[in-house]
Amino acid sequence: MDQTQTDQDSPERRARAFAASAALIRNETGDILMVQPTYKDSLELPGGYIEIGEYPVAACLREVREELGIDIELGGLLAVDWAPAANEGEKILFIFDGGQLSSDEEAAIKLREVEVSSFGYYSLPQIEERTPPRLARRIAQAAQANSSRYLEDGAMPGFITR
Repeated sequence: MDQTQTDQDSPERRARAFAASAALIRNETGDILMVQPTYKDSLELPGGYIEIGEYPVAACLREVREELGIDIELGGLLAVDWAPAANEGEKILFIFDGGQLSSDEEAAIKLREVEVSSFGYYSLPQIEERTPPRLARRIAQAAQANSSRYLEDGAMPGFITR
């Protein structure tokens, strides 16, 4: 094996991304359920980091249960976003279709108040005002997806055609 091949395959060159998973849940008018974490100012989709050995779908269901106190059924993958950030490291983020909550499911929501202080439904323009730009882009792409979308920093790369 030559030295070039060894350097290119070196573990130091491999991405070590954090992975997170979230659910895009809508109400009857199409607005999106967002939670207000207690540890930050901006809104988030219900979800969170994937634990070691956990699959993205399982992490999404666990996080929704932890944050909202309900069990939901997930539809398909709406978007996966490769989102490196200088101050946070590399991330790969999955957004699954969380469907629409029934009135019984919505009434059963019991927030884990040490983590989430409130929840509400927001339109895409409202989400854009209350989240960081790349999160707003990611949510908008997922909300408009009719099949899974690959994103980079919340946007579709230029080489992908619609």
